[in-house]
Amino acid sequence: MFQQLYTSGAYQEKNPTWHVEESPWKARQILRILAKHHLAPKTICEVGCGAGEILKQLQQQMSSDCRFWGYDISPQALELAQTRANDRLQFKLADIRQEQHAFFDLLLVMDVVEHLEDCFSFLREIKSRGRYKILHIPLDLSVQTLLRPNALLKVRQAYGHLHYFTKETALAMLRDTDYEVLDYFYTSRAIEMPTRELPRKLLKLPRAILGTIHQDIAAHLLGGWSILVLAA
Repeated sequence: MFQQLYTSGAYQEKNPTWHVEESPWKARQILRILAKHHLAPKTICEVGCGAGEILKQLQQQMSSDCRFWGYDISPQALELAQTRANDRLQFKLADIRQEQHAFFDLLLVMDVVEHLEDCFSFLREIKSRGRYKILHIPLDLSVQTLLRPNALLKVRQAYGHLHYFTKETALAMLRDTDYEVLDYFYTSRAIEMPTRELPRKLLKLPRAILGTIHQDIAAHLLGGWSILVLAA
């Protein structure tokens, strides 16, 4: 039932851009953690690539001998992604778990696990597809989302989130599925990206101020944060 949200076109009706506007920002976070650890992968695959813009952004900024692949189960997403394809950037309408011999230097899993009915099995099954993994996981659980009765329902209805994490539960999920967490840091699109939503506008300054003081407290109290994780 949940998979049909992405295969039927219902998700694209709610999110027609497939979040392309966030892709340059997400690509910067990926490049940041790669540079920090002096990693220069030659093959990169994004699982749940959507419209493919993150991979396009990475291709434009990384070495010319790096090759990129994107997998998604949504025909609508792949139709958008194919407009970005070239000789070093390829897309496939498929579930990567069915690709038995696929292996890459780096797997990207950007804002995907919260959408999956069984995210634990998914993480276990894709682990062997890449040497390193970079995962971006939104931290929807906070004091302010719990105090607003419809806050979590909104992200469920608008974006299809089925699971809601804190930093601690997200990292525990990865360790429970046998990932070795090598590094992580907070990201906050709610602070760094423009928005038309009034609640986000009102919270932007308090989030930024509290975030400079203590990011853990800011994420737990006000939300609007995610974590980017490098794992093996």
